[in-house]
Amino acid sequence: MKVLLDECIPRRFQSSLVGHECQTAPKAWLPGKKNGELLSIAEHIGFEVFLTMDKGIEYEQNLTGRSIAIVILRGKSNRLVDLLSHVSECLAVLRSIHSGQVMPVGD
Repeated sequence: MKVLLDECIPRRFQSSLVGHECQTAPKAWLPGKKNGELLSIAEHIGFEVFLTMDKGIEYEQNLTGRSIAIVILRGKSNRLVDLLSHVSECLAVLRSIHSGQVMPVGD
């Protein structure tokens, strides 16, 4: 899977997602983009999954007809140490998620 990590996810988290092509929003030249625009551009350049900690995104964005899926990572904080315990669940979700789906991972 080609995965885009939101700016709120530590960039070092991408190395935990073994077997997936991951890029952070800043590295993909998408820093500061709002969610709707970000999702549209991400889809256009081939990302299949958007990984974020934004719990409100599924209520703020209409995902009907979208080719990108969203994984909402829920942890105590966005510190790497707090997110690493959710890696195995995140990898399992990445194996089963489909276009337009929103899947929570973690607490």
